[in-house]
Amino acid sequence: MPLKLNKPLVIGRIGSPYGVQGWLKVTSYTDPPENILSYQPWYINFKGQWQELPVNQTQLRHKDILIQIDGYADRDQARIFTGIEIVIERNQLPSLSEDEYYWADLEGLTVITIQGQILGTVSELFSTGSNDVLVVKGEKKRLIPYLTDVILKVDLINKTIQVDWDPEF
Repeated sequence: MPLKLNKPLVIGRIGSPYGVQGWLKVTSYTDPPENILSYQPWYINFKGQWQELPVNQTQLRHKDILIQIDGYADRDQARIFTGIEIVIERNQLPSLSEDEYYWADLEGLTVITIQGQILGTVSELFSTGSNDVLVVKGEKKRLIPYLTDVILKVDLINKTIQVDWDPEF
């Protein structure tokens, strides 16, 4: 029976092999990166089917996160997982306070100025180090900093974000 995920959430990607014993590097989308190891089980879409990823061992080596998948003990066997996204169920994430949001919650929301002008929808977010940035796609692409004086209200029920932002930018 095929596995069905209700609310899959991408938290990382399997990278290239490391060494000869089937270890693989992992790119984490969590903050801090090593938090990815605390979300178990992991799922992958492998050959068109969702399945649980049986991680045998994990290691933190310098800045690398390494995994070894059960049954794939050499480099050539493990290589087939390179590039596959690591997914968890949304309910595996910790609950947040009322004014906190996961990036995945903001993607797809409509961005509206305080004057009521629709700027577009959030296509992605990224971090600059000093603050996060919303990438808003509408009649043009806008980069809007996620700052308290710019992002005025996030309404997940109505799927909107109200911003104090000049539509000319």
